[in-house]
Amino acid sequence: MPANTVTHTIDPPSLLGTHIDNGRIKLKSILGVGAYGIVYLGHHTRKTQKKYAIKLLSNTKVSRSEIDIHAQLSGHDNILTFEKVVRENGMTFMVLEYAPGGDLFAAITHPVHGLMGNDEAIRYIFLQILDAVDYCHKHSVAHRDLKPENILVFPDWRVKLADFGLATCQSVSTEFGFGSTFYFSPECQSGMIRNNQRIKGYSTQKNDIWSLGVILVNFTTGRNPWKQANMDDATFAAFVQQPKHFFRRILPKISDELDDILCRVFCLDPALRISLPELRLRIQKCVHFTRKPVHPPPSTPP
Repeated sequence: MPANTVTHTIDPPSLLGTHIDNGRIKLKSILGVGAYGIVYLGHHTRKTQKKYAIKLLSNTKVSRSEIDIHAQLSGHDNILTFEKVVRENGMTFMVLEYAPGGDLFAAITHPVHGLMGNDEAIRYIFLQILDAVDYCHKHSVAHRDLKPENILVFPDWRVKLADFGLATCQSVSTEFGFGSTFYFSPECQSGMIRNNQRIKGYSTQKNDIWSLGVILVNFTTGRNPWKQANMDDATFAAFVQQPKHFFRRILPKISDELDDILCRVFCLDPALRISLPELRLRIQKCVHFTRKPVHPPPSTPP
């Protein structure tokens, strides 16, 4: 087997208790297993016992791209810190900052501490995500897999963007179907038809903005607007046919302000879709993301 490669059939628990980085880091437990790698919790073996997220990668072009892109972007307040790469025993590990609060999916779905109805928390967290994505775009990087599971939580509701396994430096991509189904833009699934001609590529950054819209719906309603943004999905097809106030009809708890924002984010023509600066301004100015219950005035005693 060539150096710095790892088979895809590795048993994740088999590495638990082993050491990497010349004995400096011990793999203690498994944080997650995905299509693009296994993530372990690592402890520094010195006195500090500092914790790390250790991602085991396969030696593919995608993995090398992930390393290069994440290292380039590391340092921003809302992007997970890239510590270093460790290559040992034919395996490649990314040593990353550890997020003690898990990911945002758990925060959204928590029955007690969820985000729904908490306008201040929604605004504070979403603006951090926008800052991270804007930083990526200004460095010519599109994430292509924006979703709550790839946004990690730190104390005081600080969040950081993670997992650059599908990120690209291409402004226009002809690689369709990259990302997660619920968060796909319609144009990234197949070539769009315009003036009876099929467009061969799509804007990767505009695709990110579409994904941000789905995340915003997650935050405010605890659900997705549709299963997939294509005409085989009945809900999405209904949106295409009658987009005006569509989100108010299917999500009656959202505010008029949020309905207007979502209509701008989910513009079917990527060229007319809202920009990140405009989206940031609209989020800052949005007073309420959901409708507040109207309580009747107290009755006058007889």
